[in-house]
Amino acid sequence: MSTYLLVHGAWHSGQCWERVVPLLTAAGHRVLAPTLTGYGDTVHLAGPEVGLDTHVDDIVGLITEEDLTDVVLVGHSYAGLVISSAANRVPERIGQLVYLDAMVPEDGESAADILPISQGMIDQAMASEGGWRVPPPEPPFGLFGVTEPADLEWLRSMLSDQPVGCLQQPVRLDNPAVNTIPRTHIHCATDFPEGITRRPVPAVQRNGSPSQVWELATGHDCMITMPAELTELLLKLG
Repeated sequence: MSTYLLVHGAWHSGQCWERVVPLLTAAGHRVLAPTLTGYGDTVHLAGPEVGLDTHVDDIVGLITEEDLTDVVLVGHSYAGLVISSAANRVPERIGQLVYLDAMVPEDGESAADILPISQGMIDQAMASEGGWRVPPPEPPFGLFGVTEPADLEWLRSMLSDQPVGCLQQPVRLDNPAVNTIPRTHIHCATDFPEGITRRPVPAVQRNGSPSQVWELATGHDCMITMPAELTELLLKLG
């Protein structure tokens, strides 16, 4: 049995993994899909004091409280930052890092450094009432690559504003032990938004082994549009 810890991205909640969790569980694995502070059923906790560090605390706290080890730690989108800093703090508990169509940071980088388009969101949030809310975007191709009407209705029901601190606070990757953790990158290969550039994955991982990059022929929210195919890839790591 492996332990999968699935971390949702910006604006979402742990509910977005609802189609993946039972598939991994049915394969005999333990699965946790928490909602980060300020989203979903914790939306009342959202505010200007919530940021990346808050979410790293959420994940590290869950790992230590549940005494999890050899964790397959999956971060979607913005959560690439969360899992990176979390692994930096408890590398001995992480067996795999999975960047699911995610931001892949270097030490000291923020979301705005990795994805310059984020700066526009920060500027809008700072100018808005309260100065901290970043509302969910709706690109022309659909919401995060989701286009089916029923799926869109379900997705919209779980979305909430993103605290601006999540885009401003830097990742910490100053623990050499984090470099030994194997990484896998899963890219969503269709409906790629204009103005967003994905960083190329180096041919060799930081631990010296060849990089592992897989693709899914779907949009950004693959856990909603291709849960079975995503699960099949994740099971290769368990």
